[in-house]
Amino acid sequence: MLLADKVILISGVGPGLGQSMAKMAVQEGAKVALGARNIEFLQKLVGEITNSGGEAIAVATDVTDRLQCDAIAQATVEAFGSIDGLVNSAYNHGNWATADQADAEEWARVYDVNCVGALRMAQAVLPAMKSAGTGAIVNVSTMATVNPFPGEAAYAASKGGLGVLTRHMATDFGQFNIRVNAARMGWIGGAPVYHYIDGQVKSGRDRDEVIGEITNRIALGIIPSEPDCAKSVLYFVSDYSKVVSGATLDVNGGEYMAP
Repeated sequence: MLLADKVILISGVGPGLGQSMAKMAVQEGAKVALGARNIEFLQKLVGEITNSGGEAIAVATDVTDRLQCDAIAQATVEAFGSIDGLVNSAYNHGNWATADQADAEEWARVYDVNCVGALRMAQAVLPAMKSAGTGAIVNVSTMATVNPFPGEAAYAASKGGLGVLTRHMATDFGQFNIRVNAARMGWIGGAPVYHYIDGQVKSGRDRDEVIGEITNRIALGIIPSEPDCAKSVLYFVSDYSKVVSGATLDVNGGEYMAP
């Protein structure tokens, strides 16, 4: 299995990509620690995982609070003995607003989650990874950093900062044999995207037209499924990427192709 005997900590676990990564990691042999502000959702997910024979813990975690980041890292080590991988997937989208209309004061809050929050989590797991002499961190980013989508200025700018941080972390953490990479996600066929599609349909649009508007821009002609996107992210915490660090993987079915 891809993640046999590994301990993976995932932040920002919600009903979208986060829960898919958690379930996929367990299916691939990992033990998982799950963090998010919604502890009720986490506990339900942990129940699903343990009922299916997996091992998981949940810790209420706000990545804007360093003490809470340290707490989930400590709880993970206490429960499982180590931390092999960290997936930074916590995010704050902020208001949908174009750059000319954006609330500049709101941007600081978005950055605090999407960029600085990832740094706090990375620093929180650093002692455990240094002690083990190895580790892998993956930062979940967005295609909007390179392929602008109206209304996502704050979100994309903060994730763009995360992309720069990824390369600096790869350089600075490399001395400890810790790899740091990023996965740049496009459309993901999960609850958030389907909620968007449903909203468009409720406003009077034809469902096939809305879906076609998305898939016509994607080389593979599909909205990439949530489980398949989860696999791409988890590749970076597996041994198959053991000599890959400072890289960014585009996961979007070919909608945006990096030069």
